[in-house]
Amino acid sequence: MFEQKKLHLHITNTLMTQPITSEFIKKHQNDDVRKLALQATKFPDVDFVFVLRQIAGKQIAAVKIPSWSERDDILYPAHLSLEQCSSEITARYKATLFRGKKLVDLTGGFGVDCAFVANGFEEVVYVEQNSELCEIAQSNFHSLSLHHIKVCNETAENYLKEISSADCIFLDPARRNKHGQKTVLISDCEPNVEILQELLLKKAKSVWIKFSPMLDISLAVSQLPHTKDVYVVAVDNECKELLFRMEMSAEPKNEPTIHCVNLKKNGSTEYFTFIKREENTSECVFADSLHNYLYEPNAAILKAGAYRCLMQYYDVFKLHINSHLYTSDTYISDFPGRIFCIKDSFSLNKKESRQSLLGLTQANISVRNFPLSVDELRKKMGLKDGGEIYLFATTLKNDDKKVLIKCEKV
Repeated sequence: MFEQKKLHLHITNTLMTQPITSEFIKKHQNDDVRKLALQATKFPDVDFVFVLRQIAGKQIAAVKIPSWSERDDILYPAHLSLEQCSSEITARYKATLFRGKKLVDLTGGFGVDCAFVANGFEEVVYVEQNSELCEIAQSNFHSLSLHHIKVCNETAENYLKEISSADCIFLDPARRNKHGQKTVLISDCEPNVEILQELLLKKAKSVWIKFSPMLDISLAVSQLPHTKDVYVVAVDNECKELLFRMEMSAEPKNEPTIHCVNLKKNGSTEYFTFIKREENTSECVFADSLHNYLYEPNAAILKAGAYRCLMQYYDVFKLHINSHLYTSDTYISDFPGRIFCIKDSFSLNKKESRQSLLGLTQANISVRNFPLSVDELRKKMGLKDGGEIYLFATTLKNDDKKVLIKCEKV
């Protein structure tokens, strides 16, 4: 029978037994940590290694985990663990997906995902091989009144061998090698879920795995043949993570559903689903010319590769097979991405571009299937970044014509 290792909470005791430490953190929580570090000798009674970590962590959490940063009873780990943890907005999204009686988080880390997902389960086990992270998580779960989470200091592999079953297992494999360098391939992550997948599926009804947004989705699906769903999760048009859901009932020959999710900080969500077969068999309809509106799919759709099937659901036309920009005569308000009103288009011909850019000193420039980079274009046209005007440098289907499209965001 599995026996949990006993934790010695020396980290939490540092804060709990020294009121001066907690007061120092409150007073200096908005200070520059690097400058503050130079003043250590002025405060001999303060554990500066500890307080600097907490202040730096609180500042990062203000952006990444805002509801935690507002509290004074949350402990923060070393910078790398904070860097690798999920944001609050993506953790809250996972909480809408994960449901059941028992959840096992095999790679607990800082515990952000575990904490936000926990309310959907009666019993939760947080597993983490790093004893210091376990101590921090146990303290934080207590502060958050998440008393149904059991903290276990063990490796994912060892714990997985011993448990009987769970409704849901979640893993976020470490994406750094022994030298601290970032890795992307499944086989380079720890634990290696490609090797563990059969055992994972024997132990749980549903297995969720978080991967880097840089991972090749098609390759990963081929390595994890029981994948039922793939969630490409972006936040405000920046791809943040991939979520794979596996279940034993999923036939290896069946294609997974790909969910493109763009979470917006204003509370709205752009959502699009498809399967690869649908994308491969969809007709690609090209625009014969630029129309009134320009559409740029959100980052989740671009990562997932839903270039053709998008046109089956929205009345738009593609500019070029490799440009991934679309146009239409009428305004399509629910298109999942950015929408622009086209004001002009021109080539890089000196006379033509000078006339179109007359009086313009700044613009937001994007490059899609174009021979020059953003920096090269900015230098060539003498434009600063920003403003209300957007310039898309791209290629049209007709004669592979290179153009710049002048737009305003709708």
